[in-house]
Amino acid sequence: MSVSSPLPHDAARLHVTGAARYVDDIPTPRGTLHLAFGLSGIAKGRITAMDLDAVRAAPGVIAVLTATDLPFANDVSPSVHDEPLLSDGHVHYLGQTLFLVIADSHAEARRAARRGKVSYEKDTPILTIDEALAADSRFEEGPRIYQRGDAAAALADAPHTVEGALELGAQEHFYLEGQAALALPQEGGDMVVHSSTQHPTEIQHKVAEALGVPMHSVRVETRRMGGGFGGKESQGNALAVACAVAARLTGKPCKMRYDRDDDMVITGKRHDFRISYRAGFDDNGRVLGVEFLQLARCGWAQDLSLPVADRAMLHADNAYWLPDIRIESHRLKTNTQSATAFRGFGGPQGMVGIERVMDHIAHELGLDPVEVRRRNYYDPPAGGSAPFEPVTRTDGVPGSTPRDISEQKKDNCTPYGQVVEDFELWEMTEALLASSDYAARKRAVAEWNASNPVIKKGLAFSPVKFGISFTLTHLNQAGALVHVYQDGSVHLNHGGTEMGQGLFQKVAQVAATRFGIALETVKITATDTGKVPNTSATAASSGSDLNGMAVKAACDTIRGRMAAFLAERYQAKPEDVRFEAGLVRVGTAEMRFAEAAKLAYENRVSLSATGFYKTPKLAWDRINGNGRPFFYFAYGAAVTEVALDTLTGENRILRADILHDAGASLNPALDKGQVEGGYVQGAGWLTCEELVWDDTGRLRTHAPSTYKIPAFSDQPETFNVALWDGRNREDTIYRSKAVGEPPLMLGISAFLALSDAVASCGTVYPMLDAPATPERLLQAVQRIRDGV
Repeated sequence: MSVSSPLPHDAARLHVTGAARYVDDIPTPRGTLHLAFGLSGIAKGRITAMDLDAVRAAPGVIAVLTATDLPFANDVSPSVHDEPLLSDGHVHYLGQTLFLVIADSHAEARRAARRGKVSYEKDTPILTIDEALAADSRFEEGPRIYQRGDAAAALADAPHTVEGALELGAQEHFYLEGQAALALPQEGGDMVVHSSTQHPTEIQHKVAEALGVPMHSVRVETRRMGGGFGGKESQGNALAVACAVAARLTGKPCKMRYDRDDDMVITGKRHDFRISYRAGFDDNGRVLGVEFLQLARCGWAQDLSLPVADRAMLHADNAYWLPDIRIESHRLKTNTQSATAFRGFGGPQGMVGIERVMDHIAHELGLDPVEVRRRNYYDPPAGGSAPFEPVTRTDGVPGSTPRDISEQKKDNCTPYGQVVEDFELWEMTEALLASSDYAARKRAVAEWNASNPVIKKGLAFSPVKFGISFTLTHLNQAGALVHVYQDGSVHLNHGGTEMGQGLFQKVAQVAATRFGIALETVKITATDTGKVPNTSATAASSGSDLNGMAVKAACDTIRGRMAAFLAERYQAKPEDVRFEAGLVRVGTAEMRFAEAAKLAYENRVSLSATGFYKTPKLAWDRINGNGRPFFYFAYGAAVTEVALDTLTGENRILRADILHDAGASLNPALDKGQVEGGYVQGAGWLTCEELVWDDTGRLRTHAPSTYKIPAFSDQPETFNVALWDGRNREDTIYRSKAVGEPPLMLGISAFLALSDAVASCGTVYPMLDAPATPERLLQAVQRIRDGV
């Protein structure tokens, strides 16, 4: 089978039978020790005394370490060395790691860690956005501002304006497999680490730093993760470093895993935001100027907050050409868990802001929200099409045509200066509106709401334009190692990690296609820093793009050597050698691929190669907010219908129709799975997943009993997902497009549909915050009915 085949996940059978091996399933040597952290009980202060005698005396305890016992660097930060593994005497959030217990068993380590007696000199914690603003507590001096034109002047001259604000809550990753690591000491001071991580090279770097050894003395292996979603991009550093330090100290293998409660209390979340906006627009709903104020709560350490907040700014336009725009971003430091990467990496927050603006404008003018969106779309690419029919407002006032508006878009540039060359949403929108029967259903919802005072329905459409690439340019690179054995089997390794998304299967399909062999002939082994060095995190939706191209390069090198050898042997040209259907053909000669490999081996032709790829065309100045941070854009659109009980706030997603752009999909089955999962996860973030901290900084929603992720029964009753039939205009692997993060933002349509249902209860625009829990929905309905 080749690329484009809808094959199942390579480990699907292992997953459903329970045979898939994760870090906690790896058989450990006799005498393996287990670790647990002792955690702070306050959110901010200074440690005045730490009595750990009872911890050391607890059954099974081998050793207890504090910061002063660490041999070298006491840091696990992915960015600016501001995140100590163990507290240096200061406490920055409730749940911070203070000391490390090494014991004979996992249970003994956890029980012992609770025996620590810590005295503090307490300080008043900064917990909220408002408190951080008042204290000027932030990670960058002053705000970051990206702008084009003069938004203030455009607002002053606009015939109409709207303004508002919305709160966007944080989100717990809730990967099925918790954070875990296993360190195995080797001879000569070397260390092998098994880690559930999206970034093996970063684990290698932090472990080497903590042990005071070069990176070549540390090898990190990751076979698979039971989910990541960004939560294992940097949050696994602490466990891996702790295990390695303990293994070096004791000379024994050391293992650590967080229980679910500990995992939620210790690790970072999606950044919660407050987004305020002012938008000016004309009679037809065309945006003339807009100002956004983005306030991001980043937690106690910097982690990846700066690029996350940057990306929120970069997606403040979403699918719309905004002539005059100002985006102001504040990255606020608080005494809460250090917010970190999460699927979409800030993009979802920025996108919700402009989608709220579009809905608010539509409500103000009495226009269909879809029409307002289309009137503000970027122009289609050359040769593309846009509808030209006249449009009419719901109050009967004629509107202009989209072409009248489109002709004013002179540059088709984003606010940060990147030309949108491949905008596909005109045709995708038309196709989705037709397949979802949007117009008829819009009328049916209005009729339902007019005759049903209690159960209200809502219908909403939202588009996605998501930039693909790391905004830190040097991360856009990947390597691969490919071996062809003399029996024709192929072994390959690359820098990407498998977290359930199907990356390994897609890359194996690439290798099989390059050699023209059956997929079963190709084996991908665990990601290993000893095989492929200096890898980037599997993040930014770039896993297939980067690693697929690196594997292609390695395969083509080997294929080129084989072709050159066979061409000389059979007096042909190398370009006439064909690899297809398990055969190698040279003129009239034909042999099985295995025979060709054996022949090449016997004639001393190298059948091993490395491959390397770096994403082209990128140039980005994050300080000035200008350049081309993205190689291309991925697109999608969703229509969601919901039902809302206005007496209780209970709600259901009745139907979702999705059309998503995966380019020339490498594997449609896997890509559809990513779209379905991304939509549900995005809808969960905006509707039911609520994280609550009390006034002391304690996370109260730290288990499945108090934190509600979407269950299987929460998916839409009718769930129609299709992939857009297209190809990437850029030269990606087989012209495919990334499909990891973009679908999450399709879930915004569920939030907008709930807002639409609330709006049907009165005439005032509902300023709905997220997550739109039943409590918030009930309050919003009451405000609408009170005319507030």
